[in-house]
Amino acid sequence: MKDQAGASRQICSWYDTYLRPVIPNITRIKFAGGNNFFLIAGPCVVESEELVMNTAKEILRITTSLQIPFIFKSSYRKANRSKGSSFTGIGDEKALNILKRVGDELQVPVVTDVHSPEEATLAAGFVDVLQIPAFLCRQTDLLHAAGKTGKWVNIKKGQFLSPEQMQFAAEKITETGNKNVMLTERGTTFGYSDLVVDFRGIPIMQQFGFPVVLDCTHSLQKPNQSSGVTGGMPQMIETIAKAGIAVGVDGLFIETHPDPSKALSDGANMLALPSLGELLLRLSRIRSAIL
Repeated sequence: MKDQAGASRQICSWYDTYLRPVIPNITRIKFAGGNNFFLIAGPCVVESEELVMNTAKEILRITTSLQIPFIFKSSYRKANRSKGSSFTGIGDEKALNILKRVGDELQVPVVTDVHSPEEATLAAGFVDVLQIPAFLCRQTDLLHAAGKTGKWVNIKKGQFLSPEQMQFAAEKITETGNKNVMLTERGTTFGYSDLVVDFRGIPIMQQFGFPVVLDCTHSLQKPNQSSGVTGGMPQMIETIAKAGIAVGVDGLFIETHPDPSKALSDGANMLALPSLGELLLRLSRIRSAIL
């Protein structure tokens, strides 16, 4: 009986620790006081002002109805392309100003990728959160520069790193005096052209004291294709997301586009925007059921 009671206390402690979402305290984030997961979502890259604004408005409408804290995401520049001819952006200044408009007009926080110390300093003047791509999560100069901006920094776990190793990436931000860190699981390299998610990594990284996000888009990539264009399995986004919510992840990262078949970057990975509402409704119900 004592063993059973001890096991029960351990289970309750685990639930209290990992199933209560930690919402980043970012200016303009809504519903941060609730028990729902938070969402980072938007198109892969800024293609046009119309597409970005319309997508942001629709995601905001959905997340408001479900009381999901929402951070809009879109890259102002895509530097990590397989082929030199791949689309990288519409121009830095133009794209950054579009992202700033999203934040100001819709009153939502905005995140974008940065790839160098100079980009971190530049982008910090336009957005609320700087995102470190997985391939660059060990770049000390980049992490230090991002930390020194004082902005929230979302570090994506490299496909080549264990969850335990991400504490050192986070320390590179915190040693600048900036404690505003998020960590994102985005799969681990499996062979040459696939990724797998080890869901044990979510509670492991949560032990470091930072919000942990599951990237439901890039975890399903099929990188290093012979065509030079990354593939994906967007039909599995719901499966990955449900598992993440059940495990107790704090936030989800989902790239979405009104018509992924026409997207200029990563169309093979993104969720069709018309499917987002029903998916988030089901995920919210799972969150409610486990609390």
